[in-house]
Amino acid sequence: MKIRVQSIHFTADVKLLDFIQKKADKLDQFFDQIISGDVYLRLEKTEDEANKIAEIKLAIPGNDLFAKEQCKTFEEATDKAVESLRRQLEKHKEKVRSHVNNLKALSLSDENL
Repeated sequence: MKIRVQSIHFTADVKLLDFIQKKADKLDQFFDQIISGDVYLRLEKTEDEANKIAEIKLAIPGNDLFAKEQCKTFEEATDKAVESLRRQLEKHKEKVRSHVNNLKALSLSDENL
């Protein structure tokens, strides 16, 4: 899967980029039709320690999935966002699976008439 990472107002190091790519590649295990992904890394100007924001947008056939997390480190925020996307992918896959099963049941009942 092609992942495009944009770091806003700072330069992300190679280690962080590799970590993000590795985590995002694991999403292919749950849904193999992911077209692409965009990751946005931002530093928020607040007094709070949890000022690192990771936003991930996945393009899949039919729609896009999105997750945004704010944590103390970019790695932690990416981890949580990827986990959120994993759950969204499983829900989407189940929805598609039930839709296909409903269509099969309809076509079988039409043939029996």
